[in-house]
This record gives sequence, C-alpha cells and structure tokens, in this order.
Amino acid sequence: MLFEAFSSRSLQLKNRLVMSPMTRSRATEANTPNALMAGYYGQRASAGLIVTEGTSPSPNGLGYARIPGLFNKAQVRGWKAVTDAVHAKGGKIFAQLMHTGRVTQVANLPADAEVVGPMPEACPGEMYTDAKGMQPHSVPRAMTERDIAHAVGEYAQAARLAIEAGFDGIELHAANGYLIEQFLNANVNKRADGYGGSIANRNRFALEVAHAVVAAIGAERVGIRLSPFGAFNATGTYPEQGEQYLALARELSSLGLLYLHVLDHSAMGAPAVPAEYKAKLRAAFKGVFILAGGFDHASAEKALAEHRADLIAFGKPFLANPDLVERLRKGAPLNAPDFSTFYTPGAKGYTDYPKLAAEEEITL
Repeated sequence: MLFEAFSSRSLQLKNRLVMSPMTRSRATEANTPNALMAGYYGQRASAGLIVTEGTSPSPNGLGYARIPGLFNKAQVRGWKAVTDAVHAKGGKIFAQLMHTGRVTQVANLPADAEVVGPMPEACPGEMYTDAKGMQPHSVPRAMTERDIAHAVGEYAQAARLAIEAGFDGIELHAANGYLIEQFLNANVNKRADGYGGSIANRNRFALEVAHAVVAAIGAERVGIRLSPFGAFNATGTYPEQGEQYLALARELSSLGLLYLHVLDHSAMGAPAVPAEYKAKLRAAFKGVFILAGGFDHASAEKALAEHRADLIAFGKPFLANPDLVERLRKGAPLNAPDFSTFYTPGAKGYTDYPKLAAEEEITL
C-alpha cells in the first residue's frame, strides 16, 4: 500500500510516503530560502508529499540559527524556487509554519524582533547561536491579547504568502514545544485569562490560528501537526492532556482541515502515544490522518494495512536518502544519516548523499 497513489478531496499523491518536516538550518542570508535548499527538496520530490522544515511566519519566531521565514517578498521568491523544483518532478509540497515562541535565543533573531511566549518563563536548556555558540534560551515577554491577535494575523499572512510562493498548502506546527503547543500545554501555559486555565482556553490559540489560515487559503490547503504526550522543549504530560487533544481534534475536524499529522516521539525516548489513543484521535478527526515516528518499511505497511493511518511520514530516512521511495521499493540498503551535519551550513550532509543508481554504478 505504501507505494499506491492516494487521493483525497484536494490532494492527489503518487504514493503514501510523506517527508517529515526537519530543521536543516541552511537559510544563511536573512532567513531566506536559496538555491541549495531548492536542490535539496527537488532531490526528494519522489515523496508523495513533502512538508518543509519549520518556517517562521514572524521575525519573532526565528528562534534557531538560519531557519527560514515566510513573511516578506524575498522569502516568497526563495520558496518559489523550491516549489518549482519539487513540482517539476511531479511532487507536492506543504510549508510548515513554525513560530518558535520561547524556544529562542535572542542572538538568533533579526533586529527589532523579540522573544515572546504565553508566559514570562524561559524554556529550560540551551540552543546554538552562530554569534556566541551555545547559550541559554532567552526569557520571553508574556504575550498580551493584542500580541496574540497579531501573531494569529502573522500566521494567516504567511499562509497567503505560501500560496503565492507556489506551495500546495501549509501545515501548522502545533507540536514539539513551539508557540502553538506552548499555549496547548498546561505545564507551560499557566495563564489566568481566556487563553489558559482550562481545556477550552488552552486550545483557543491553536483554534484561532487554524480559523485564520482557513479563512486565508481554504481548509482544503491546511494541515496540522500534533505531538500529544511529547516531552520536547519542556512540555510533558498532564492530567487533562488526553481529553484536551481529543477535543482539539474534533474542533479541527469540524473546521474541515485537510489532515491531522500525529507525531509519536517514543523512538527518541519520550513516552509513547498509546495505540488506542491514536485510534481515538483518528476517529475524532474525519480528514486525512498521518502517522509519524520511527517507522520503517514493514511497520509503515502494517499501519496502512490495519487502517491506522492514510499516510506515513518518514524523517531521517528521507534526510539521508534522496531516493528513499526507490530504495524502499527495491528493498535496497539505506544511507546512514550524518548527525554532525544536520544543522550546519553548506552542501555536506545535505545534498551530497548518494543515490542508489550511483552506488550501483560504483559496484559494477
């Protein structure tokens, strides 16, 4: 089933493999996509659907070094080269909109940007900066309701710009402890106003963003990624979490979102998302359902055969294997990822992974 075409109301894919969003930190000039990035995504256009690396809708959301943005015309032009490269090879590509919120070091931000989040509490830990090496996360300014409304507007504008840049749609990054999940997670969000203190209030920001991007570009072009029970960036579980995410999934479904993308971090040491809970999320959301997290060919086929998902997302295997679809189809060995080059500038460990045909020629 993995290699079968897939069709939904607005998405026609040549197979059921999704390339997961993965930060690569190659937007070296003013957080603007470049020719190297176009080459990287174009190499991987055999995926049924590519979801880009996290792309900030706001200067305030550029928390990591060299991550791309989507809030000005230069960035639109840069991304247009990327979407053209993917479409030229028959691929489909969504932009993942990711505002880092409190997971930010101010040294990574452009001039006049600031660190914001739901609370004035720094995320524990450190992150890399080009200017000063490893630094603690910066303390954010707690967002006012005016700030929240502004951020919602930034997401909507970024969605419009994504369509202008040729993307087939956008994915909201509401996982991994970034801004949307910072509002969702009760361990992070301790607000006492209308954006905290209850399931409905914690879900409010995510739903306002979803409504805004749907109004901007249409529900058929919008997906969302969630990581319930994840622990990344100091989130973690809390008593109402299961109930809260089911309520969120139902509301997103009623809004008509195209897909729900559920990430299970257990392959990286976080608590597993129980299989029965994934089934509840699938039942709550009536659109396309994507599962991600530690899949190989056999486990992906099994999940599809058991109707646990419509599509399966692969991360590191796509990073290291531009021809992953062909390798899986042939049962060929996979390149191992070079962890030392995940976030470094340049082509090494990015566009220089060998393709299967080249390896076969070497062995002849």
